[in-house]
Formats: sequence, C-alpha cells, structure tokens
Amino acid sequence: MTSLHHLIDLEWMCEAYDLTRKDGAPGVDGVTADDYEANLEANLTDLLERIKSGRYVAPPVRRRFIPKADGALRLWAFRRWKTRWRSGRS
Repeated sequence: MTSLHHLIDLEWMCEAYDLTRKDGAPGVDGVTADDYEANLEANLTDLLERIKSGRYVAPPVRRRFIPKADGALRLWAFRRWKTRWRSGRS
C-alpha cells in the first residue's frame, strides 16, 4: 500500500474544506460547519497531525435504510461533519 501523506499539507486541507458544502445537517456528533470553522486552523492542524502520524482513525458511520418512492430501500450513511468534508463527500 502506498501512502499519500507526503502530498497532504495544511494548504491542501484548507482547499478541501473550502470545496465542501457547509449548508448540510450537523454530523452524528452534533458538530456543524460553523462549529468546526470557529477554530478552523487549529482543527485542521490537529487533524493533519493525526493523519500524518497514523493516529487518525475514521469514526464509525451510522447507517439507515430509507424507503424510496418505488418501495425500494436506499442506504443512507450519517457521518461526523469533519469526516464528511475530509472524504470529499457532502
């Protein structure tokens, strides 16, 4: 497995954060985009240090099946807000 940690820096983290929708619901931990942004540089620096040191572990995802109009079920995953933007999904 190849590590891409050497390509990730604070500038990259800021850009990833800027590209993320921030009008969505809070994550399962109750944190909103505004909460995270209130101390953005410290939050990103802490996250970057944990990623590079190997201490970052993605938190569990709460999953629910939501019925669709045609009766089928759709899997819906609820992530923590900071995990949501880091994964590039919103």
